[in-house]
This record gives sequence, structure tokens and C-alpha cells, in this order.
Amino acid sequence: MQVIHSIPALRAALRQHDRPAFVPTMGNLHDGHLALVEQARPLGDVTVASIFVNRLQFLPHEDFNTYPRTLEADCAKLEAVGCDIVFAPDEKELYPEAQGYTVQPPSALADILEGKFRPGFFTGVCTVVHKLFNIVQPRYAVFGAKDYQQQMVIRRMVSQMALPIEIVTGPTRRAADGLALSSRNGYLSTAERAEAVQLSRTLQGMASALQRGEHNTAAIELHALQTLSGRGWQPDYLTVRRRVDLQPPKGPEDFGPDKLVVLGAAKLGKTRLIDNLEV
Repeated sequence: MQVIHSIPALRAALRQHDRPAFVPTMGNLHDGHLALVEQARPLGDVTVASIFVNRLQFLPHEDFNTYPRTLEADCAKLEAVGCDIVFAPDEKELYPEAQGYTVQPPSALADILEGKFRPGFFTGVCTVVHKLFNIVQPRYAVFGAKDYQQQMVIRRMVSQMALPIEIVTGPTRRAADGLALSSRNGYLSTAERAEAVQLSRTLQGMASALQRGEHNTAAIELHALQTLSGRGWQPDYLTVRRRVDLQPPKGPEDFGPDKLVVLGAAKLGKTRLIDNLEV
């Protein structure tokens, strides 16, 4: 496995390949990331993972400076699952000057849910992902379903920009108790880790209500918010949305199998967790 830090060196290494499969990450890898790499391997003729903590997608009060940088351990994990190339640029390599040109996704998709509580987040995500796509020029790119809105934003960006890339979504990987794997789970104390599974259980309760035929989404959402708040969480949102555009369901035609997704984001102590379940 090659570990490459510069754009010219990466392009030189990829020159002999015409179907790269790409998994962009911020490092601090867990089994969910590694599963994406394993999913990517049979798709292309070379498997590339990037490790870069992207300043542009963090708000000033968020954890950019404290986000774990674990490159050596990450590379060992990636090599063990058969990754061919790790692209690990530093900030000066990817942003040699202030990034004045950015990719601004449409407000209707990017300024709701995560975008409402993290203003500018998806501009930062789209800008770095588009730049990485330009550098790697993958034929396939694999993203995790846990970041449901993010993979939808990226999929729309690729479509509207006519990028010759197939976006592949990998299923959310979960711990034995159902907690979605996340790099930020490492911030949780022992007691918080035991409690953290309540986010996925609350979403399961919302999904079960919908599967029973309940259509009063406001009541479903209120009950979920009260449930988590009563356990000491600070919810940002627990909501029922249409899969097609992440807007609230409007009428009976929006309900039924394979039409909805429940999404949640909440802070437990100082750690913000997100999760979702398709219904």
C-alpha cells in the first residue's frame, strides 16, 4: 500500500489506472469506514482512500482542533483490508491559498436538518469532495448511509455537475447494541456510551409507528423529542422525511413502503451523534 501526501505524486500513481474506486474520510477510522473500503475494492482497478480533516466543514465552536488525527493507525487498518493507496495531504497541500471558490449546494437540500444546525457545513463538504474528485478522478466513490443527507447532497452535486462518477452508498455499520459506528463515539464516557444506543432505539420507535400506519408525523416527532430530552439528551431534530428530497411528507401518497426515512441528531453530554433509519 502506498501512502501519498502530494497531489502530483498521487496523479502519477494513478496514471496507469482508469477506474479508481474512492473512499474519502477524515481519518480516525472505525469498522464502518473499513467496510466502505471493502465495498469499493471490487468496483475499480485501484482502491484509494483519503484522510483529511477538512477545516471548511467545521463551525468555529466545533471540534476541528481536537478531532483525532491517527494517521499511522489508520494506514495500518486500511492496509489490512486491501486498500491500494492512501492520500493524506496536509492543509497546505489541499488549500495552498485561501479557498475563495466554493461549491454552494441548493438551500432546499443543504440548509435543512444538518445544514440548519451547522450553517455552511455542506458548502465545506461539497467543496472538499469536489476538489478530491478532481484530484483522484474516480470512476466510483463510496459514502456511508449514516450521513444520509450528506450522501444525497453529494449525489445531487455529481449529477448536476455532470461528473463521470458513480456514487455508491454503503449501509450503516452498528455496534452489537445498535449504536451507529462513528468516529465521535470515542468522545463518550462509559456511562454515555451505554446511553448512546437510545438514539437508534428512539428512531426505531418512530419507524415502528409509521409501519403501524400512523400518519401524524408531528405527534411521532414530539414523542421522540420528549423521550430523548427526558433522558438528558439535547436533541437538534428527530424527524420524518421523504427519502426523495428530505422534505416532510405532504399527503397520503408520501406514506408507504420505501418512501420515508427517520433522521435524528442530538447531543449527549458534549458529543453530538446522528443516525437514521429508512422506513
